[in-house]
Amino acid sequence: MKILVISGFLGAGKTTFIKELAKRTKQDFAVMENEYGAVGVDGGLLSGTQDDSGAPLNIWELTEGCICCTRKSDFATSVLTIANTIDPEYLVVEPTGVGMLSKIMENIRMIQYERIFLLSPITILDGEHFEQSLEKFPDICRDQIQTAGTILISKREQADEEERRQMEARIRAINPEADVCSVHYSKMDDAWWKNLLKRPLDSGKAAETAEETSDLENMGLTEVSLKNENELILFLQGVVSGVFGDIYRAKGFLKAGKAWLRFDVVDKTYTITGIDPMEESKSVFIGTGLKRNLLREVLQKSLYIKPGAAVPVSRKQGTAKGMIRPGTGLRQRINKE
Repeated sequence: MKILVISGFLGAGKTTFIKELAKRTKQDFAVMENEYGAVGVDGGLLSGTQDDSGAPLNIWELTEGCICCTRKSDFATSVLTIANTIDPEYLVVEPTGVGMLSKIMENIRMIQYERIFLLSPITILDGEHFEQSLEKFPDICRDQIQTAGTILISKREQADEEERRQMEARIRAINPEADVCSVHYSKMDDAWWKNLLKRPLDSGKAAETAEETSDLENMGLTEVSLKNENELILFLQGVVSGVFGDIYRAKGFLKAGKAWLRFDVVDKTYTITGIDPMEESKSVFIGTGLKRNLLREVLQKSLYIKPGAAVPVSRKQGTAKGMIRPGTGLRQRINKE
């Protein structure tokens, strides 16, 4: 089993890249998602992706902790579980956007043996928010750049040649050895895509691990809904203007009226797209000073109980879908056609 780690700061576009990787390389994939918090969102967004046989990808979720530090023992157990059960040709690992890539690679090295082979890691950079991310979270962003073998720049399709050259120079100043792709990956040929799955990890490159200094909070919500699309727009305007705290990253999907909508927030920008109906609605918020009760009041109107109010008789909670492996924190999403 070959392991490819695809890193990138919050909102860089890792999940979108993984979907394209599966389609362009036509290889046997399993994907491990490490969500920052207890609610996983990206696994549901990957569920429609198919491998070369037309079957859905095996999506595994590891939540409630980062695999670069607090959950590294569970991460190692999970990788071995995947290797010993479904034994895919490739395991793609998408760590949380605030994870230290150097620590993740160090953790994988500890379980590497003849059946587990490490590939050169990839880091995806959000070109639109690169400078802001580097300024606010320098340790995390620099670590993800310094540790990568390949660095892809996303969300800069409209940039001119001089802007791309300047950004590439900034990246090479941090990691002069990496392959930097300033052209959007969607324009690359099939040979380039397949080469990503052939590059071994440079064993001679010493990993310089950094200490994580982020004090980011996270909050996950399920059973969220709004009356219509206009309510979602007003809500997201409140998110980017600081009504609900200093939120740097938010994402999720919910039912707004009769439509299912997906939303993404990175720093001070947001997007809304229509999606097919999902099994359940979810949302995740990452930032500082999160106003948790206000978020619940807006998104979970049918569940929210105001502080100090009488608590009604408890309602039966739904069980998590999928399969829980005791002691590992690992949940496999079984995707259905």
